[in-house]
Amino acid sequence: MAANSAGEYIKHHLGNLTYGKLPEGYVRECHGHAETLTESTWTFACNGNEAKDMGFAAFHVDSLAWSGGLGIIMCLVFWLAARKATAGVPTGFMNFIETIIEFIDTQVRDSFHGKSKLIAPLSLVIFCWVFLMNLMDLIPVDFIPKTFELIMVNFFGWSAHEAYFKIVPSTDPNITLSMSFCVMLLVIFFTIKTKGVGGFIGTLALHPFEASNPVIKVLLIPVNLLLETIGLLAKPVSLGLRLFGNMYAGEFVFILVAAMMGTWQFIGAWPWAVFHILVITLQAFIFMVLTIVYLSMAVEDH
Repeated sequence: MAANSAGEYIKHHLGNLTYGKLPEGYVRECHGHAETLTESTWTFACNGNEAKDMGFAAFHVDSLAWSGGLGIIMCLVFWLAARKATAGVPTGFMNFIETIIEFIDTQVRDSFHGKSKLIAPLSLVIFCWVFLMNLMDLIPVDFIPKTFELIMVNFFGWSAHEAYFKIVPSTDPNITLSMSFCVMLLVIFFTIKTKGVGGFIGTLALHPFEASNPVIKVLLIPVNLLLETIGLLAKPVSLGLRLFGNMYAGEFVFILVAAMMGTWQFIGAWPWAVFHILVITLQAFIFMVLTIVYLSMAVEDH
């Protein structure tokens, strides 16, 4: 495959199906012809430039659909398991589900030092949901995107290069950062619930530098606020970017192998896929454990 076509192949497979608003007067080159919009229009982006011009208000439809669909599947699986739960010795599918629940429960007991009925179910949802999103990375990179491309080209008149479709939600920073910022909101909620509003402000204003002298304590408040606010924001950013970076790198390797080996990609990609199974599981575990640790720190009285 030529270097130019390989580069376009990689860019296309790393692009999202984006839906957003283009301004009046915008010149589009879609479906084989150019047009100038006579009014502001909500539409699907035909290329990376259009997706960029749509700005912050654009939606990554593929990431939202796959993450939401996988979340529904996860809930359905555990709902079916709950219906079949009995007091006897579990076997087969039930044994697998109970093993996961016991594993998560052990991690929560070891890492969370407060009392809350929310933490264990939350940790279970985080681990299983992130794992399922990561697991999509093992599906051959051309299988679902090419199917989507055939449908859009044959039934809706799109051209092949317009049919962006990425199926791994955790390779989209919008998904990983939205999850991590939800964790930050939970941290703030648990801190206020445990220590009150004054206690929450105190954790930001009176630490890490302390002083017995009231004047010095007041002078240290701006410094503490700056450091603790940065630390509070750094937690969700690092949590989300860690997951995104690892999964994006793994997906990039799969796409690179596919671009270089073409129809032989199944042979070239399987060693990396075997190793990547560990990465998929580990990243879901790390995201869950760090969430538990952050929430545990939020409820500590001292």
